[in-house]
Amino acid sequence: MNRLAGERSPYLTHAADQKIDWYPWSDEAFEKARRENKSVFLSSGAIWCHWCHVMAKECFFDDEITALLNENFVSIKLDRDERPDIDRRYQRAVTAIGAGGGWPLSVFLTPDKKPFFGGTYFPPEDSLGRPGFKKVLREIIKMYQSNRQEVESFTERLMDFIRLKPAGRGEINRALLDAAQSTILSQFDPLNGGFGTAPKFPMPGAISFLLYRYFFTGNKPCGHAAIKTLEAMAKGGSHDQLKGGFHRYSVDEGWTVPHFEKMADDNAWLLRNYVDAWSIFGNEYFKEVAMGIISFTRDVLSGPEGGFYASQDADVTPDDEGGYFTWTEDDFRRVLNDEEFQVLSLHLLHERGSMHHDRSKRVLFIAAESGDIARKLKIDAGRVDDVIREGKRKLLQARQTREEPFIDATVYTSLNGMMVTSYFKAYRAFKEIAVKDFALKSLKRVLEIRWPGKELLHSDEISALSDDYIYLIEALVAAYEVSGMGEYLQKADQLMEQCIDRFWDKDGGGFFDADTAVLDLALKGVEDIPHPSANAAAIALLIKLFYATDNSLYKRYAEISLETFSANVSELGVHAGHYFCSLDAYFNMMRLTVEALPESRLADAAASLFVPYASIVYSKDRNRIIPCMGGSCYEPLENEEQLKEFIRSIRR
Repeated sequence: MNRLAGERSPYLTHAADQKIDWYPWSDEAFEKARRENKSVFLSSGAIWCHWCHVMAKECFFDDEITALLNENFVSIKLDRDERPDIDRRYQRAVTAIGAGGGWPLSVFLTPDKKPFFGGTYFPPEDSLGRPGFKKVLREIIKMYQSNRQEVESFTERLMDFIRLKPAGRGEINRALLDAAQSTILSQFDPLNGGFGTAPKFPMPGAISFLLYRYFFTGNKPCGHAAIKTLEAMAKGGSHDQLKGGFHRYSVDEGWTVPHFEKMADDNAWLLRNYVDAWSIFGNEYFKEVAMGIISFTRDVLSGPEGGFYASQDADVTPDDEGGYFTWTEDDFRRVLNDEEFQVLSLHLLHERGSMHHDRSKRVLFIAAESGDIARKLKIDAGRVDDVIREGKRKLLQARQTREEPFIDATVYTSLNGMMVTSYFKAYRAFKEIAVKDFALKSLKRVLEIRWPGKELLHSDEISALSDDYIYLIEALVAAYEVSGMGEYLQKADQLMEQCIDRFWDKDGGGFFDADTAVLDLALKGVEDIPHPSANAAAIALLIKLFYATDNSLYKRYAEISLETFSANVSELGVHAGHYFCSLDAYFNMMRLTVEALPESRLADAAASLFVPYASIVYSKDRNRIIPCMGGSCYEPLENEEQLKEFIRSIRR
């Protein structure tokens, strides 16, 4: 009997019509496995995951595979967005086995939840160098029945291998920043932008680090790498050229063909990158991209009552990868007039964007700029811009008549915290009141539905993880800095005390991801995977709270966290970008004590002026701002021009 129909997760309910006897993650499932002397098959994935849908279609509706699973295993379906703590541990195990990681995650467990074999996507039969799932199941059945003692011995060795090993604390020093800068720049792809090779993920922590290093030091390679990466991503197919917002990652080095899922966390962090880049360089294109992210997340990934949704699926069906987002030449001819077709084909429709399963379908990316098109067609550049604008409007309107990919409308606390903070950053830069208002509305809703009593929740009936605490606290601090309302800071202070009480590693420092040892495996990480980890974000947040509350314990927790991870963080390179931002913040955080009414021009100027690391604290109205930095406070600033000149002097 399939038991998924009554679950909250859309990923689980989408599997409710499969003939596999799925259980949700539950003690009941493992008790059944123990009672019937069977191993457990755990399938972990997400509603947005293309290959999860492919494996479901190919394998989980196959009669032979269904029979093998139902007769020989207890099968569990897990939503990695709903239970990232469980998924994270089995990802670690499968990676240690040598089968890589990602989704769908396919893991075989003993009845005491310990993994002994796993992988990701399996086709039903041997294909493309991957073993067929039917073969895998038969081998697992044979191994579990005939070599039980060996299986259990292996699980113990595997668990020992993946447990956290105590590490000594390192030092906190500025030399780490210089070393990190060199390492991250060495991983920069000067031809295509971004870091490393395909597949290419946006690494927002590394981008932020380069932007902020450029701000403080004027280092041109840092500025160039950040600009090149942001421009390349924005002009590529990983950026939705019609609606705005970004797909999860690019399968190629040039950002042309993406995996098409669009995630709240990716877009939240990229919004911060583009806002910061506009603030530093004044490039209007970066503002356009940032506003496109806001347009997408408001229209597609949120509801009118406030709160941000988790994701948009990659596909409508697994047979037509990216079908909603891709175009043929015939599609263009149907939608556009002759002039628009001529211009938009040069601008967006290039064979380099062809899909592997159907070469006639193409991902839209900026293949030619309007100036180049104007010269080639011998028409006015302004006219080309007008035609592109009207043509894109028509294409978007036509695309919206297609069946849209599924939206996971779950309001996760962590994702909402990220997005709300990003919206406040965008408001401070662009002064769009609607952006601020929706951020405040969303924060209010999240507090109502996810913090109804003493306990914070991740989603309905799921206890919060450290990510949920850290990112909600960050959003509350951001709301305080924008509004001057002390209740936001009080709530942030209250939640941080709870977070420390529940998740702080009293022996080793840093925050565990969960307050109970799931699978008897305590984890705490600092790497960006690819969005920044709770630990990396917590450090800068603790420093802000120290400045805002004068609670010296917060500063000490930040220092201990920095020391906890500094010994090994250098080897992470680009994957530790946000940790290095937090280390940079430790040395360069500015406190702006705003002794002015929150609605005053002076307070507004303080909130609007860009500084990578700043804590705004409101105090009694004396119509002035007192800046402090690096253990020193400076002369009070009494007007906007003095404030701007102070920031210019810091940069000099």
